[in-house]
Amino acid sequence: MRIFVASLATETNTFAPIPTDLRSFAPTYYKPGTAPAAATMNTAVMVVARRLAAEQGHTLVEGSCAWADPAGIVGRATYETLRDEILDQLRAAMPVDVILFGLHGAMVAHGYDDCEGDLMARARRIAPNAVIGGEIDPHTHLSDTMVQSADFIVAFKEFPHTDFLARAEDLAALCLAKASGEINPVPCVWDMRHIGGFMTGREPGRSFVDRMLAMEGRDGIRSISAIHGFTAADVYDVGSKMLVYADDRAKGEALAEKLGREQLAWGQGANPVHLKTAEAVTDALATEGGPVVLADRWDNPGGGVAGDSTFLIEELLKYPDVPAAVGALWDAQAVAFCIAAGPGAVMPLRFGGKAAATSGNPIDAVVTVRAVTDDLRIPFEQSEVSLGAAAAISIGNLDVVLASGRAQTFSPPVFTNLGIDLSKKKIVVVKSSNHFFAAFAPIAAKITYVDCGGPYPPDAAKIPYTKIRRPISPLDANPWLFPRND
Repeated sequence: MRIFVASLATETNTFAPIPTDLRSFAPTYYKPGTAPAAATMNTAVMVVARRLAAEQGHTLVEGSCAWADPAGIVGRATYETLRDEILDQLRAAMPVDVILFGLHGAMVAHGYDDCEGDLMARARRIAPNAVIGGEIDPHTHLSDTMVQSADFIVAFKEFPHTDFLARAEDLAALCLAKASGEINPVPCVWDMRHIGGFMTGREPGRSFVDRMLAMEGRDGIRSISAIHGFTAADVYDVGSKMLVYADDRAKGEALAEKLGREQLAWGQGANPVHLKTAEAVTDALATEGGPVVLADRWDNPGGGVAGDSTFLIEELLKYPDVPAAVGALWDAQAVAFCIAAGPGAVMPLRFGGKAAATSGNPIDAVVTVRAVTDDLRIPFEQSEVSLGAAAAISIGNLDVVLASGRAQTFSPPVFTNLGIDLSKKKIVVVKSSNHFFAAFAPIAAKITYVDCGGPYPPDAAKIPYTKIRRPISPLDANPWLFPRND
């Protein structure tokens, strides 16, 4: 078979003040044939396609791969340039039997609320007889256009997203099976009319995902994806949905609804309690042992915001005797000052609190520069993530990692690569929603999720949506749980 594979992905927080342009994609943009061998969330389809081509003798045509760290709305010209580059590559590759896309599902550009749907619909017009598959993040806006344009859409099942390579394998297997005439399932979507989600490292999410995996490949059920949705976007399809591919439509629709209703029944029990800033620090100090990991969920760069809020730093500075660490805080200017001064320098420094009012106040302190690097690289599953030039500074017992690149704190090397010994810390603050969990849980005495009040935005019921379909909970009473009688 002849397979075309390409990737275009970012996660767009339409409320974030950080524009996304071609420069945002540049650090992780790969021309055809140059994508790295190690899988990332958006290039896993490329890695799998290469292996299948080598093992099974398929002809592989690689297109471009482009990823930008989550941020604000993508410029129209940027999206159209990257989209058209991939589509031109597809035209040149024709005829093809299978098209595999590494996507996100929550990419929004000026003039395009559904970038993934637009890309796949255009690909379908170019290759009407090809089997089209897309791998997506579950924090997506699953649109009718996406489902109608693709033969298969497979979302990561795990949150944190530890399974992107496994799901790419699933997608490729489904697409090749359909292209060879072995299967021909139909998509079944159940809209939960709810803005929510769940974590898979805790119940009830853990058992739910395990059952999804067990059901796939049995009784005509080919694939199941739980779409969590991405709250921080003002588009029509925000919210949670269930997507099932089944040989029999009635069976698939019944299963999608059954699983969706099960999620709705969880209410708020699917996610942990979030403590406020002062509560979280007080609770950590009362916890035996350490380190206690505090996740600053709503200042997570993986959600499209800056990652430069200072609320927890201000709180920790009230406890100068407590050994603590915070990282990574996005502040390229402060990093440049630290690199210029060099390790061992003691100097006044203003850092953090720059991007928006929701970032809090900048911190002004006399700091000691502990370590610097031109490129702080950290592992995340099979991939490696760069936070760019970085510095570790100390204010007494508080160590802070400053980074010039925006990326969430996936793993302890954010700290340890700069000489910070986490075993000696009582409190460790990470800028991450949940992707830190797998790497930090083994060293943590306790993990606490913190709501510092912004800037993600944290409360779906208070988001000023203008395009979302209604009714939808928590903005409205959920129509499945509380149907209207009129």
